Amino acid sequence: MQEKGTISIHTENIFPIIKKFLYSDTEIFLRELVSNAVDATQKIKRLASLGQYNGDLGDLRVEVAFDADKKTITISDNGLGMTAEEIKKYINQIAFSGATEFVEKFKEAKDANEIIGRFGLGFYSAFMVADKVEIETLSYQDGATPAHWVCDGSTEFEISEGSLEERGTEITLHINAESEEFLSQHRLQEILDKYCKFLPVPIKFGTTTQEEEDGVDEEGKPKYKSIEVDNIINDTNPIWTKAPNELKDEDYLKFYKELYPYSEDPLFWIHLNVDYPFNLTGVLYFPKLKNDFEIQKNKIKLFSRQVFITEEVKDIVPEFLMLLHGVIDSPDIPLNVSRSFLQADSNVKKINSYITKKVADKLAELFKNDRKGFEEKWNDIGLFVKYGMVSEDKFYDKAKDFVLVTNTAKENFTLNEYKDKVEAVQTDKDGQLIYIYTNDPQKQDSFIQSAGKKGYDVLVMNSPIDNHFISQLEQKLEKTSLKRVDADVADKLIKKDDAPEHVLTEEQSTKIKEIFDKAINKPAYKVQLESLNPDELPVTVTMDEFMRRMKDMAAMGGGMGFYGNMPDNYKVIVNGNHKLIGKILEGEDETVQAQLAKQAFDLALLSQGLLTGAELTEFVNRSVSLI
Repeated sequence: MQEKGTISIHTENIFPIIKKFLYSDTEIFLRELVSNAVDATQKIKRLASLGQYNGDLGDLRVEVAFDADKKTITISDNGLGMTAEEIKKYINQIAFSGATEFVEKFKEAKDANEIIGRFGLGFYSAFMVADKVEIETLSYQDGATPAHWVCDGSTEFEISEGSLEERGTEITLHINAESEEFLSQHRLQEILDKYCKFLPVPIKFGTTTQEEEDGVDEEGKPKYKSIEVDNIINDTNPIWTKAPNELKDEDYLKFYKELYPYSEDPLFWIHLNVDYPFNLTGVLYFPKLKNDFEIQKNKIKLFSRQVFITEEVKDIVPEFLMLLHGVIDSPDIPLNVSRSFLQADSNVKKINSYITKKVADKLAELFKNDRKGFEEKWNDIGLFVKYGMVSEDKFYDKAKDFVLVTNTAKENFTLNEYKDKVEAVQTDKDGQLIYIYTNDPQKQDSFIQSAGKKGYDVLVMNSPIDNHFISQLEQKLEKTSLKRVDADVADKLIKKDDAPEHVLTEEQSTKIKEIFDKAINKPAYKVQLESLNPDELPVTVTMDEFMRRMKDMAAMGGGMGFYGNMPDNYKVIVNGNHKLIGKILEGEDETVQAQLAKQAFDLALLSQGLLTGAELTEFVNRSVSLI
């Protein structure tokens, strides 16, 4: 048997196209060839189970080897094997018709990532790193003749009788000069660990040394000897392929440590296992979240039939679930030729919805079965739950029953429980329910205490997502708004009909406003006289709730850039009923009046952390002179 030929395709040479556009990363040639070898071994096993192959299956495995001197990498299996006719069909025709289709589609596409669909080109990824590729193969079929195929990266090939004596296929890559980095034990091990660690067939890569007991020494202690054993790089039966009832907590934790060696233990996990209307298995873990959730993302690994594909799962997993860690495996997720970019089709959307539902159900179950345990974990999962509610309406609908809000006394409430707690005291004269919150209990302590004196409860809202969560609560909850505790003086946070009477005349009010305007002399600070409880502070500085919220969202990149560029504006609320205001009016001259007004204003700034630099120094010196 000897045959030469030209692969019949419309383009002169397909290989430059393959090399340039098909794969974003050359290292995945090994993933493709090892995956093909695994498929071949699984197919022979399947034929045997169907009674269509009666020979001895032997020890089914795939082997990867390299020879640095000869500059070759070899991938061999004892799977199906191929006849010369099958080589012509699968290697020369099908793959290349796929390549032609690829080229046709590429003409229209703006970049390679748009070209979606399986083109059957996995084998040809070999030519990204090799000048020449050889196949030695022997089919499982009775009386089959071994075949040898060789191609040098042009459209010409040669088929002749091969030398393989055992069923299977051996692919040898003659590595090109640019790709010699792959002729290294460490580099190949690294790629195999990344892509092939959980393949369902044992993958052998060289040998490794193990210690084995070898009798005892003179003192009766065990002796050991070193032995060389096959280096099997993969776990053929990872936990996501098992039924949950076969697994213990230790198994899930051990697997987590395997995936993320330096991480703290996860809080809990969800085992995914569905075969209709799509096929999906996996384990998703809830990590302990830090406030910087960008660091947490891209920790979910996507597999297809136990072959690692990518950590870029944002099309499959809803944005807020990107904070989870773990593994998803689905043969139903459509991938492009490099198996690295996902196509948003109906299966992906169904998978997305399924994962969201499973996560919401798991959280609801934890809340219902162990409220105390759920509250203990809330610091770690609260950010995640709120992020989910803000970004996905379906998740909000489920999570509204278990999301917790926490007050300054560290008590936790569901939304319904909290409404029942504060409704009687915190409803304003127009029937609007007002929730008061702090984003910095230390800095806003004087405001929190003032609110407490009026019987108001204050929530702590200090996570990075809370600006958005607050806005969402106002949209979703009926006749409810949220105000930061320092958005106004306590008397004005919730408008009631029982405002204290004015003690100043109109003339005195005008005079006081003039004194403060002159003493402060800053356009960003607008003086406003109010009749408040005499026990409240004489001067309070606040920023309008709406304005401050818009600026906070702009700072977080929430699309409010216009507000972010606007200067800060503050209200200076002067409590006309405080005795210090009377004292200022009685001041012997304008200098004393201005000094007292400035001192009261600076105290208000100081309580907000707004007094700094030269103004702080001036305040300290003035305070010393007043003592």
